Formats: sequence, C-alpha cells, structure tokens
Amino acid sequence: MIGHQSSATDVLPFPKISRKDEQLLQTVLNNMSQGVLMFDSETRLVFCNHRYVEMYRLSSEAARPGCLLRDLLGQRIEAGTFSGDADDYILKLIEAMAEGRTYSTTVTLPDGRSFLIESKPLAAGGWIATHEDVTERLRSEERIAHMARHDALTDLPNRVLLRDRLEHEVKRVKRGECLAVLCLDLDQFKGINDALGHPIGDDLLKLVAGRLRGCTREPDTVARLGGDEFAIIMTQMQEPGDAAVLARRIRESIIKPYQIDGHQIVTDISIGISVAPFDGTEPDQLLKNADMALYGAKADGRGTFRFFEPEMDTRMKARRELEMDLRHAIASKEFELYYQPLVNLQKNEITAFEALLRWNHPKRGVTSPADFIPVAEETGLIVPLGEWVLRTACAEAINWPGHVKVAVNLSAAQLNSRNLLSMVTTSLTESGLPPSKLQLEITETVLLQNTFSTLATLHELQKLGVQIALDDFGTGYSSLSYLRSFPFDKIKIDKSFVQDLANGTEPLAIVNAVANLAKCLNMTSTAEGVETKQQLETLQAVGCTEMQGYLFSRARPAREINEIFAKHTAGAFGVGQIPDLAAIDGAQMAKSA
Repeated sequence: MIGHQSSATDVLPFPKISRKDEQLLQTVLNNMSQGVLMFDSETRLVFCNHRYVEMYRLSSEAARPGCLLRDLLGQRIEAGTFSGDADDYILKLIEAMAEGRTYSTTVTLPDGRSFLIESKPLAAGGWIATHEDVTERLRSEERIAHMARHDALTDLPNRVLLRDRLEHEVKRVKRGECLAVLCLDLDQFKGINDALGHPIGDDLLKLVAGRLRGCTREPDTVARLGGDEFAIIMTQMQEPGDAAVLARRIRESIIKPYQIDGHQIVTDISIGISVAPFDGTEPDQLLKNADMALYGAKADGRGTFRFFEPEMDTRMKARRELEMDLRHAIASKEFELYYQPLVNLQKNEITAFEALLRWNHPKRGVTSPADFIPVAEETGLIVPLGEWVLRTACAEAINWPGHVKVAVNLSAAQLNSRNLLSMVTTSLTESGLPPSKLQLEITETVLLQNTFSTLATLHELQKLGVQIALDDFGTGYSSLSYLRSFPFDKIKIDKSFVQDLANGTEPLAIVNAVANLAKCLNMTSTAEGVETKQQLETLQAVGCTEMQGYLFSRARPAREINEIFAKHTAGAFGVGQIPDLAAIDGAQMAKSA
C-alpha cells in the first residue's frame, strides 16, 4: 500500500500522487460529513475516513485497511450499529457490483438513527461507498407527510386520510361486511369561540377529540374535517343498531362539562349516520348521506343523532334552493315587517309593538319566519337580515305615539357580533328614535353559552337607554340565574304556560310566581299567546303587566298600525271590548283573502 502503514482512520494513498496531495486528500475525506469507504474486488477495505468510524462507534482496529467487509460488519454487530441480515446485505451488494450498478439502501439502526448507503462500482474493480446520516431529513419528511394527512390541532386524521381509509374499507363492504360513517358537529361552538376566544375554543376541540377517541375501538377512524366538524368510520359492525349505540355513547361523553382555563363549558353534539351498503358503497356518497343526516339531526333541535333517509336528499335540495332565494331576497328587499301590539293590562292601552319579519316570496307568497330563519342562522345571513329589521323597525316606529315602543328580537349571531352596539346606535341615530322607545328581546337559548362579553354588551345597550327583555322565560335551563346576572327590564312569559292556564293548577302557579317575581324585581311581566278572555282575566288577576296575542290582534303590516291606534282612541280598549278589537283583525284577514 505504497510503502507506509495506514491506520483505520487514514486514507490509503493513491498511486502516482505526491505526498502533499495525499495529505490533502486525507484531510478532505476525514472532514466530510459522510462516512466514506473503498473496497477492492476481494471485498477488502482499502480505506475509510474518520466519519465512518464515528457514525458506527467502531475502534480504529475494527476498520483497518485490509479487513474483509464481513469482518467489518461483524464489528458493527458487536457495537450494536448494524441491523438486518449481514449475509443478505453482502449478497445483494456483490450482485449489484458485478452487474456494474449502484446499490443504494436506507437502514435504521437499533438506536433510531437512519443512514443512506450508496455503493458505486469502480472501473478497476471494487467499489466506493458513502454513508450519510439522514435521520433528521427522514423525520422531517415523515412530519410533513403526517401533517398532510392529519389535523394540526388535534392530530386526528384529516379529510384526506379519512377519504383514503374509507376507500379501503368500502372494498370490504363489497365483500359482504358492513360499516357506518358518522358526521358530527358541536352545538353552539361558534358562540363559545366568539365569547371566550379562539385559544379556549382550540382547547375544547382537543378535549372533544380525546373523548371521541375514547368512545371508539382500535379499527375505527376518528377524523377532524375542520372547525367543529368531526367524522368517524365505524368498522366491523354486526348491524346498523351498533352505530346508534356508538352515537349515544359519544353524546354521553361529550355533554360532560369541560374545565378550561377557569371556565366550565358545556356543549352538545349532533350526529348524522349513513350505513354501507344500505346507504351507498362509494366513499363520497356515504359522506354526503351522513352529512345530510347530520343536517336532519340539527333540524330536530340538535343534541341528537339521525340515520340517513332517502327523502333527506329531497329536503336538502329544497333547503339549498331556499338559501339561494334568501340571498336574493336580501338583495332585492323582499322582506316586510309586521307588528303585533302589546297591551298594558292596568292602563288598557297599547304600550309597544313587536316587530315580526315576513318574507314576500315571489313564488311562495308570504313565508313564515319558521321556514327561513333557521336557514338564515346556519348560513350567517341572519346578521345582515337582523340589521335590516332593526333599521326598518326604528324608522317606522318614529311615526308612532310617543309612549309606544318597538320591540326587536336579537339572534345569538347578532348578540355575538362585535358591531352590535354600533349597529343599534346607528339605527337610532339615523331614524331619530329615542333609545327609550327601543326594546331588544333575547331568548334564554341566546344566553345558553354565558358569556362575559355578552353580558357586557347588554349592559352597554342598557346604558344607551335601550330596554332589554328576556323572551320565552321559563323554557330554558337557568332562568333565575340569568335574572341575577343581568337586570332585565322585562320578562316575557312563554305562551306554552299561558295556553295551559285552564289545564290545572301548575301552569297558574308558574305564571303567578313569574308575575310576582317580576314585580319584586321591578320588571315588566308580559304574557305571550293570549287567545281567550278567560286567559286574559286570569292574567289580570295574578297581576301580569302586559299581554300579547290573537285575542287583541294578530301581527299587522306597518300600514295598518294607524288603524289600530284609531280604534284604540275611540274605544279605550276596556276588557269587555277586546273581542271587538280581535274582530278588526278578522275583518282585515277577510279583506286580504
């Protein structure tokens, strides 16, 4: 070997180069980040650099020139830096060199490090090999590949991986097995996010993801589709009822309170289920059908699950058509406000009108809010629509007698909107309506996700001089706690209690208690849905402040309000005259018919 003894970490000098060039070559090779070796045609080591010895934790004697490849690998096995079958590795390497091609392989050592090894044949026989530590590169590639198929927040599979797994699982369905796809959506998540902030919302989603994992089995897939939407592939099912059992188990887990950053959060979940092969055998079809079933669960009041039914597709198409019509209606101003009067039972006079939205649909005619408000809320259209209602109500109420107020309902989306205060201020300023003539009504469901920001907004509105009423009192979960947390000006007794007044002592006791509670708290009590003289007399007897209902008048368009005022002035609205006032409404209905 050109006349001098080389150590294991020295580079064997090449023939016909100077001593200076030899030293330079040794320096270069010993400072490379890769391990470099050369073998002759007899698989004997010609040279290796420092890096190779360091990488595989070898002694200088183990890698001295002249040793056989098999012996070198034996030293690595003893050092714990070789994995796999040495004989198989040597065989494949020798075959590649004999064929004159590069042999490349990536190996992972027992300690977790990974190396890319490339062996290239030399013209004179033998080969030169490079060993590169690719541990971090492979880990980065794995992380990137993982991120491409997993949700960054919860580490659950994302839509891409869900779709791939579903594609794989439906092949088993076609061989006679059964599976279910569940689409899940948290209830009132947007309200939580808006009120408590996105960091808490993110923490909630991570906790929900953990609970979903805990409800499923190893073969199942739990995925996050985005936002508060999740999906589950349930495999190895015996019958569709198994999916219902899972849905119940999920809901029981999800509704348990969450403790996050000092906040106790309660939420619920809606679930839609499609079952293969009954509801389809293609991934996209199953996902679409489960999503339609989820919409059905939401329409049923949320906090429940629904299986897909074929007629859901027809209803979904009708809903999409309604949404398109609704967007067009807002732009084309197809809406109109009707007003239902509220009557003071002690003074026998109209004190306010509640603004009720009507849609003059070009094909369907006058459309009830019950048909389109849920769609407006789900699509976010309720915010611009609610702003139009507020502006219009204020502008029309400016023409009413000074003591008569206008009541406008606020949706949860409006109350959570950051520009609500400015929207109310602008509506009052543009119309010239005094703040004291505006009442804003909110329901307990709006307050269900309690919120310091919501209460702060209500206090700011009250500071303007606007009155705040709690609508549908008694139908929620925490009515009394709301009365403690915010000083409402008015309590509206839900019509379900009023209509049951003749059906026993319990409804009467409830209405009597609410009326007395309102009086003690210096609030107005308004009974909704009054339809009979008997109900009216009972309400007067228990001290209820106001009434609202068909007994006095149905909701009327703005152009007919003056007629109500004229009749009010002529008859003074004594109790015995109220049925006559209802007759006015009947006459108007007959005329319009």
